[in-house]
Amino acid sequence: MVKKRSRKMWLIGGALFVLTGLGVTGFVVMSRPENTIDAARLAAVERGNITRSVVATGKVEPIAKVEIKSKANGIIKDLKVQIGDVVQLGQVLAELDKENLEARVRETKAAFIGAESNLKAAQAQLEKNKVEAEGPDVPFAKRNFERAEKLLKDGVLPQQSFDDSRSAYELAVNRQNVARAQLTVSDAKVAQAKAEVAQAQAAVDRSVEELSYATVRSPIRGVVLSRDVEIGSPVSSILNMGAAATLVMVLGDISQVYVRGKVDEADIGVVQLGQQSKIKVETFKDKVFEGKVTQISPLGVDKDNVVTFEVKVSISNPGGELRANMTANAEIVLEEHKEVLLVAESAVIYDQQRNATIEFPSPTNPKGKEKKPIKVGISNGTRTEVLDGLKEGEKVILQ
Repeated sequence: MVKKRSRKMWLIGGALFVLTGLGVTGFVVMSRPENTIDAARLAAVERGNITRSVVATGKVEPIAKVEIKSKANGIIKDLKVQIGDVVQLGQVLAELDKENLEARVRETKAAFIGAESNLKAAQAQLEKNKVEAEGPDVPFAKRNFERAEKLLKDGVLPQQSFDDSRSAYELAVNRQNVARAQLTVSDAKVAQAKAEVAQAQAAVDRSVEELSYATVRSPIRGVVLSRDVEIGSPVSSILNMGAAATLVMVLGDISQVYVRGKVDEADIGVVQLGQQSKIKVETFKDKVFEGKVTQISPLGVDKDNVVTFEVKVSISNPGGELRANMTANAEIVLEEHKEVLLVAESAVIYDQQRNATIEFPSPTNPKGKEKKPIKVGISNGTRTEVLDGLKEGEKVILQ
């Protein structure tokens, strides 16, 4: 019985102790001055650098990007490079199967040899006709005929011999006339044979060039961004299919890259060519790349009632750290002020005329704070430059 009574007294005493503690705590809280400002709402005026900027978000792209397509139809026989390889101007990228193209070269060369032979035969015939046209046997036949005619008159030559000499002379004259007429034809045949030789030579040149198309070479110095075919893949010629031809691979020169981003129409008026930019990418969170504005689109794009303008920011990338299609934020620097007084943007109060004021702690004021006007400069959305009205180290109240 005594033990139960003792236990009851202990419980009552503990409850009284707890109630007493709560009462003291409540008294302290209730007795705190109403004009005390929570320390979490206070910020100090600091000195530092501030930049006013706009941000254009986009993808990193190489300045020079080339889609590689074959000029020849065929099957991929060999691929010389992999994605990410650095290639030089003129380097072999891929080889197509050349069997049919090499056979075509042999065929055209044989046709060229045949055309040359025909030309030589035509030229030989022309030279023969030229000789015949001169009629070298005509003078001789004419002298024989004139002598026979005289002898016939003198009665010392039979009529048959005279007739034979006359026939021989007439035949020689006829052959000369025929040869002279044939000269025009022979000249035409030589001209035709020369044209056939030229045509055959053109066919040889074309077949050799088509054979060279089977070797795909790099037109630039750059990096292999993508490889879109494998060994054994069929490819179509860009000469036949145009833009629909098979894409073999894509090359890009990433020593110079750019970010093509969009800037709101409210900010585009202050963006100028040549302005410096700070570029950040997710891959290198602690590194800032330097760039500058090199292109501003004159035409805005309206999407969902929001008008934006495309801006191109070029970046030097000699180390190749920035890669194609990385998402990047290009902060275009509009103004930059160094070693100026700065205050938290959330501490600044603006009226309808955009006049700026701040509130600061004032223990003597019943409300614990007072308000005073300040003159502000540029803002980056987080901090605002103070031109007048505050000193370094002063405390202000965050709103």
